[in-house]
Amino acid sequence: MFLVDSHCHVDGLDYEKEHQNLAEVIEKAAARDVRFMLAVSTTLSQFPALQRLTADFDQIALSCGVHPLNLDDNWDVERLHQLASDPKVVALGETGLDYFYHKTPELWAIQQQAFREHLQVACKLNKPVIVHTRDAREDTVRLLAEEHVDRCGGVLHCFTEDRETAKQLLDLGMYISFSGILTFKNAEQIREAARFVPLDRILVETDSPYLAPVPYRGKANQPAYTRDVAEYLAVVKGVTVDQVAEQTTENFAKLFNIAGERLALS
Repeated sequence: MFLVDSHCHVDGLDYEKEHQNLAEVIEKAAARDVRFMLAVSTTLSQFPALQRLTADFDQIALSCGVHPLNLDDNWDVERLHQLASDPKVVALGETGLDYFYHKTPELWAIQQQAFREHLQVACKLNKPVIVHTRDAREDTVRLLAEEHVDRCGGVLHCFTEDRETAKQLLDLGMYISFSGILTFKNAEQIREAARFVPLDRILVETDSPYLAPVPYRGKANQPAYTRDVAEYLAVVKGVTVDQVAEQTTENFAKLFNIAGERLALS
């Protein structure tokens, strides 16, 4: 079996108490058939450190972008374009909108402009976007449409919306990624969406070190727990975990334009 953690923050893992180093994280993941991962950035200032951390590991690809809550952290669209041009960078993001913490129209406008700029760079570089949304579904879908996400492709990561939003995203050509939240007791709306989304448009992720799935909820998350998300998704979809692994890995390779040979050798 070959699983991919399509969204993790390996630079945010605990290398003092939970793991000795990144090599150990990769070893733990591989022991549970999680053989590749996408390390997602959230700031430009810390991206060079993420590059150095992952440089020796062929099992890890990178994204480059600024989380909507980090836009005061050295935001510069020209710098984004420069950093995201690195061949090891397979995506822009994570980017998007988060109105949960930012409550004012002035801050929303800043987020929206940066989101547009991420999408524009993604189209220029022909790399997909990794999208975060919270309390901003209408504006998220609207901006994705206005900036022609169909030209570069993308994924709504850590999906927490409803079936109708899933349909709108699918209509835009987007993929949808499910995290450990899928396993939470109060997540029936997300499970309903997961049953609706075709398997060939689904990715799985941990978003580690956050949002560990049941039975690890409340503990630090890690890429190895992608296996738990995949197993739960298989039950929700009424298929085998092998089918989930095969299809989500194929989806990942297609969306992020990663040759199957690279995944096979990881």
